[in-house]
Amino acid sequence: MKIYDISQEVFNCTVFPGDPQPERILMQRIENGDICNLTGINMCAHNGTHVDAPYHFIDGGKTIDEVDLGRFIGPAFVAEHNGTVTAEDAKRIICMAKEADKDLPFPDDKASCRILVKGKAVVSEEAARVFADENIKLFGNESQTVGPEDAPRAVHLIMLSKEIVLLEGIRLQAVPEGVYMLNAAPINLGGADGAPCRAILTDICTY
Repeated sequence: MKIYDISQEVFNCTVFPGDPQPERILMQRIENGDICNLTGINMCAHNGTHVDAPYHFIDGGKTIDEVDLGRFIGPAFVAEHNGTVTAEDAKRIICMAKEADKDLPFPDDKASCRILVKGKAVVSEEAARVFADENIKLFGNESQTVGPEDAPRAVHLIMLSKEIVLLEGIRLQAVPEGVYMLNAAPINLGGADGAPCRAILTDICTY
């Protein structure tokens, strides 16, 4: 089984402008006479590869511990796109994913429910509405934010208001377009607006 690690290494990860860089704190070290090596971490919940919960932009929205874990795990479709994702681009990607659904052995969980975009893509408000209208479970991209970096609020509100999980900061350079099994379960941070995750893709098993 082929496994693709699509996560960033945390301490050297890309961070959203203005967010803190993750910090490793060496609390104990065997070479200093301590009984074990012990690491502390100081970081933002949205550093590196992470997921956004509705509460990130919506007061009263679900926090990360309240989001159904089924949204993070299941078939996903990887589509390559560079530049702005328009409404027509979003419709094309969804059509490709639905076509791929026909070959899946899962009657109740489809790749078109989880869309991952490979490349330097920026989701427009119009594209966000297309994904929201389709009621997809999860949308992932390689940028540290969905939508324009200098104005991310509108796109977040459109998608998070439909409880679409946003998986940001993934790395898909080594992943060909197609259908995979995704596991992007977040750390269980009670009451938080998002959380880091170790996102992986594996080949679909048909037996």
